[in-house]
Amino acid sequence: MEGPLSCIGRAMSRLRFWLAAPALAFFALPSATAFAREQAAAAAPAVRPALWKVSDEDTTIWLFGTIHVLPEQVNWYAGPVAKALDSAQQLVTEIPIDEAEQSQGVVMKMSLREDGKALRAALPAKERAAYEAAMASLGIPAAAFDGNDTWFAALMLTLLPLKTAGYSTESGIDAQVAAKARTRHLANYAFETAEYQIGLFDNLPEQTQRTYLGEVIEALPTVKADIDDMVAAWKTGDAEHLAQLLNEDESDPQMRKVLITDRNVAWAKWLKARLDKPGTVFVAVGAGHLAGPGSVQDQLAAAGVTSTRVQ
Repeated sequence: MEGPLSCIGRAMSRLRFWLAAPALAFFALPSATAFAREQAAAAAPAVRPALWKVSDEDTTIWLFGTIHVLPEQVNWYAGPVAKALDSAQQLVTEIPIDEAEQSQGVVMKMSLREDGKALRAALPAKERAAYEAAMASLGIPAAAFDGNDTWFAALMLTLLPLKTAGYSTESGIDAQVAAKARTRHLANYAFETAEYQIGLFDNLPEQTQRTYLGEVIEALPTVKADIDDMVAAWKTGDAEHLAQLLNEDESDPQMRKVLITDRNVAWAKWLKARLDKPGTVFVAVGAGHLAGPGSVQDQLAAAGVTSTRVQ
């Protein structure tokens, strides 16, 4: 499963942070039964999302980029992707597959303010006015997140429009990969924990959090169109276009380093070491980690490990 890093600002590069967001960030979105998910996915047209392979003489590692939430079921489980997952002896995800659904309490606890101030009271007048207007536009009471940190308010303002537009975690690829892994009793290794992922947000400087909130507010009018464009690129496996969407006008190096680059470096280090142990591994992480400069593949290449595009 994936986890909370997501930041959509006015620039399309902000889609990178949304794609790299841990799945537990999407806990507020609606659910459906596993049976309904599988039935809908089977009836949907097949798509061809990107898939990469890393291997040596006795180890194969598949790299698959996921989308946390989708507006409808997608028939992704076909062709090379299905064969790769079926052949795997181990599933590697961002957080344990059985932890994401139980992480709501972690998010709520770690997002509580500790400075004794209401969120709106801590914002300068101009930023507060923009924030209250954004909340009103979504039908959310202005005081709804007064007890929470700035990053949490930004996350909710990102996710709630998607929920209204029909996006859900149950339609997302992470939930479906996890379900298939459970059915097969597939061993699961996780790069991170829910607490670690939330901590990445929680430890951001307040000014960075406020910048994040402001950019999310500016992006609200085009969030759905931007995400729809990104999802379309993912469905067709258009990694180049996806990278363009994710990297246009990179404007926040601090967030990129914390939420993307540092994690990609750590994951690539683990993957390189995993090649020393025989077996077949299927890695399912946010598509933002596998696209554009500084991707996991780039970090592997820097360490002398080649990734081959399979689909």
